[in-house]
Amino acid sequence: MYALKDKVAVVTGASSGIGQAAARLFARLGAKVVVSARREAELAALVAAIQAEGGEACAVPGDVCDEATAAALTTAAEERFGGLDIAFNNAGAIPETAPTPDLSVAGWKQTLDINLTGAFLCAKHQIPAMQRRGGGSIVFTSTFVGHTVGFPGMAAYASAKAGLIGLTQVIAAEFGAQNIRANALLCGGVDTPMGRAVADTPETLAFVSGLHALKRIAQPEEIAQAAAFLASDAAGFMTGTATLVDGGVSICRT
Repeated sequence: MYALKDKVAVVTGASSGIGQAAARLFARLGAKVVVSARREAELAALVAAIQAEGGEACAVPGDVCDEATAAALTTAAEERFGGLDIAFNNAGAIPETAPTPDLSVAGWKQTLDINLTGAFLCAKHQIPAMQRRGGGSIVFTSTFVGHTVGFPGMAAYASAKAGLIGLTQVIAAEFGAQNIRANALLCGGVDTPMGRAVADTPETLAFVSGLHALKRIAQPEEIAQAAAFLASDAAGFMTGTATLVDGGVSICRT
């Protein structure tokens, strides 16, 4: 287990799935957590659950596509908890899937806004806060889709998530000398509401599970563990990486 004692973390997309699991794990590991998502009731329940377990957390509801929300997250971390050490920029969605010629421009833009621009806006405000803190760790949730595998119908999602890898590498190069690390998690299939929307029948779930070397999809807590590692000092010499946490889907041909 990786200690995050006395660290302050921001987690986006925290109302369910990977973000919710990560926020609870970070708090159990000793971090003070600022959580964000669009659904206020779910965030309030998450904060209450963290506090019930003896942790410290606060919520900043909003849309990460709005720069004001991104700025407010960093402000909350500094004003409520004294600084920012960890950012898990996890918010994501798949608003539209279609063959590339049929994908609407609006769907393309919305997908990039949520999955790529939102992460950029958060990082834009997180980096100066980490500079004031003397360093920090930024983790982005990406995917194997668009990196090792191209799935039909996912041109926008694959492009956005692949773009996160480039953003990760640039931030790592720009701010490594200031002790700010940036890494991307490339997840495989995960049992989340978004994952269940893609694999929405028993047959589809069985097919997706079978693509993985482990012959199953991940639980959100497994991805949260990988995020905690990258956020922690145990990964102190890791930066600029696209780290596969994909159950072997990228290498499996059986």
